[in-house]
Amino acid sequence: MSDRGGISGTSGISGTTRRTVLATAAGGGIGAALGGQGAAHAAEPDDAPAPGGRPPSRELRALLKEIDHERIEATVRKLASFGTRHTLSSQTGRKRGIGAARDWIRATLTEYAKASGGRMTVELQSYVQEPAERIPEPTRITNVVATLRGSEDPDRVHVVSGHYDSRCSDPMDAESDAPGADDDASGVAVIMELARVMAKRKPAATLVFAAVAGEEQGLYGAAHLAGRFKESGARVAAMFTNDIVGSSTADDGTRDPRTIRLFAEGVPTAETEEEAEVRRSVGGENDSPSRQLARFVRDVAENDATGMRVRVVYRRDRYLRGGDHIPFLERGFPAARFTEPAEDYAHQHQDVRVEDGKQYGDLPEFCDFPFIARVARVNAATLWSLAQAPAVPAEARIVTSALTNETELVWKRPPGGPRPVRYEVVWRETTSAGWTHAEDAGDALRHGVDLSKDNVFFGVRAVGPDGYRSPVAFPSPQR
Repeated sequence: MSDRGGISGTSGISGTTRRTVLATAAGGGIGAALGGQGAAHAAEPDDAPAPGGRPPSRELRALLKEIDHERIEATVRKLASFGTRHTLSSQTGRKRGIGAARDWIRATLTEYAKASGGRMTVELQSYVQEPAERIPEPTRITNVVATLRGSEDPDRVHVVSGHYDSRCSDPMDAESDAPGADDDASGVAVIMELARVMAKRKPAATLVFAAVAGEEQGLYGAAHLAGRFKESGARVAAMFTNDIVGSSTADDGTRDPRTIRLFAEGVPTAETEEEAEVRRSVGGENDSPSRQLARFVRDVAENDATGMRVRVVYRRDRYLRGGDHIPFLERGFPAARFTEPAEDYAHQHQDVRVEDGKQYGDLPEFCDFPFIARVARVNAATLWSLAQAPAVPAEARIVTSALTNETELVWKRPPGGPRPVRYEVVWRETTSAGWTHAEDAGDALRHGVDLSKDNVFFGVRAVGPDGYRSPVAFPSPQR
């Protein structure tokens, strides 16, 4: 998506007509108007640039260049070297078990934090999980959390996670080797590399890099982290988990090294029935905060600097599976899951062994480290753009007090900083996946468009002084 939709206007009713937008749609111009975001992506060679997307700023390009696939590889291999990181494994061993991995992650993040001048802090978040289905006895669950405090809007929080526990074929086997390179040393390597690169910088809003435990036993670490945020009243504006992001090769041997999947739910998990009914009445099932985050990711992270395409999947997660974004969704926070384009189940969760001359197990040898680095760049582009942009406009409404063929939107300024310098009203056909048109609304809190609200979906976003745009706020009806 480019910075503008190719259609400009003032804070009042613009010169754009209903005939104009329909003609543009019929001619295929809507997808092209914002950089081709809605177009289908053909297969490309490994070294091909990514399509579409908003060009990154100079500061963001510099940040993305610092992400190092060799350092990521070293992190994955180090985590795999602990033998097993099973939640029920040793918490006191120095070379083997989840405790050794925990201590290494903490020490490494603490070293990275030195570059922050005190703005990044590292802590262990621990609690005792009582016996449950995959927890036979009281077990300490510990998250390793690095927090980079925002310089302008520290109360607005963006979380990125990977889980550092692992498992083999038997989820209760805490003794056998379970190197867990792809699931999920790859995700932990992403968040640690992001922490290293961003520690030297000053994001406007707060960024949290979390290596969580207990995922394979029941998403326990993530649930604890999300619960802590909920209890404290934190403004968690976005959460992304990176879970199984280590390989670009499917179980049939085909490769897709330029695509990362992003799972994003529709009707929010935590929405009340009354809220869900309002959403259904206006056709907003595809416009949850998590779906707006997914559109935002494609907008800021599909470009030549990341070299990646983001394949948004309109589901909360895969069949029979669940990730660490779910506890955040259950507590009402926008969240989504990054995962590789096609999982190789022949290696995932398999015991380490050699059979018929083939090696099995979740080993580093099956990871694609340049691919993981590109996934890290997608995350970095997303998190930095979120942190530098204003928050989402508050209380967005579409005026429905009269039957007209025009549309008027109203909203309030978002809390915190950076303060918006202007706003944009965006719209798309109801059958379009992404926002396709934008119109400048200036610094007003009300804007009219000469288009029928019955025929297209509208939204509003804030634009900061450096041109960073917030995710879109989807309006509810105001009578």
